[in-house]
Amino acid sequence: MTDGLFPLLIDNGKDVSDIGALQTWIKACRNDLKAQLAEAGAMVFRGFPIQTPEHFDTFAEAFGYSPFTYADSLSNAVRVNLTPRVFTANEAPPDIEIYLHHEMAQTPVSPEKLFFCCLTPADQGGETPLCRSDRLWSEFKAKHPRWAQQFRALGVKYRMQMPNEDNPASGQGRSWRSTLSVQTRRDAEQKLGLLGYRWQWQQDDGIATETPVLPAVKLLPDGTESFYNQVIAANLGWQRASGSAPPPVTFGDESAIPEAAINALVESATSLTKPMVWQSGDVALIDNHRVMHGRYPYSGDRIRKVIVSLAKES
Repeated sequence: MTDGLFPLLIDNGKDVSDIGALQTWIKACRNDLKAQLAEAGAMVFRGFPIQTPEHFDTFAEAFGYSPFTYADSLSNAVRVNLTPRVFTANEAPPDIEIYLHHEMAQTPVSPEKLFFCCLTPADQGGETPLCRSDRLWSEFKAKHPRWAQQFRALGVKYRMQMPNEDNPASGQGRSWRSTLSVQTRRDAEQKLGLLGYRWQWQQDDGIATETPVLPAVKLLPDGTESFYNQVIAANLGWQRASGSAPPPVTFGDESAIPEAAINALVESATSLTKPMVWQSGDVALIDNHRVMHGRYPYSGDRIRKVIVSLAKES
């Protein structure tokens, strides 16, 4: 049932005809499927009977992972819950590219597994680019050992704006109340303090935040390493508070990441990226620690609808 490509394709071939049978099949095969995911990094399930958010919820639940809910996350993207486990993908407008990133790597807590389900593909564009960060890191440290050592030794810090109100027109538009699951400034400050953040209130009642030092490189269970961070997305796509504001991501000692290093990362990542072209009913399962993803812009009369479920091992 597989073709050995990245992402690994699991084709139903009309063997599984309804959602109950699909749930039973996943539960029977999930240990083998998880082993395949650990090797491939990303899998696409095609031709299975998934037509609604509820079907997708059943699919994701059958793998036995613990849910990583939107409400409990520190995601800075505006999303809409469809079931307790399922929500919309980033609500940024279709003409905005969402650059390669690891989901929530800019926060102290991030999901380990990502499920994406395409209910409706776009007329033009809207592919999901995928890039293996373990291979990116191997290539980058071989070509640029000095920069690689800086990332490993220093880690990274992120600076983000949390607006006063949700702004769906921005890929980073989730309000501080929603992001932190609080209602008051006092509670926001308490939550940020517990997470190790620094912050400054803005005149518009938004918050400028700075994370503690976070690792730029993650050790994976098989002993390999992944370039696990938001360096590419932050430099290519994140908004700054003003033209004079600090860069959105620096080394952990707050020194600037050289532009040449960022360009080298983008060049290598581009060469390693595979665009996933969606079909209706497709589900992608991605190892968030090993594979980056994004979203290409899209257009046409048909509204692209891709929904998400996030998970952790336990």
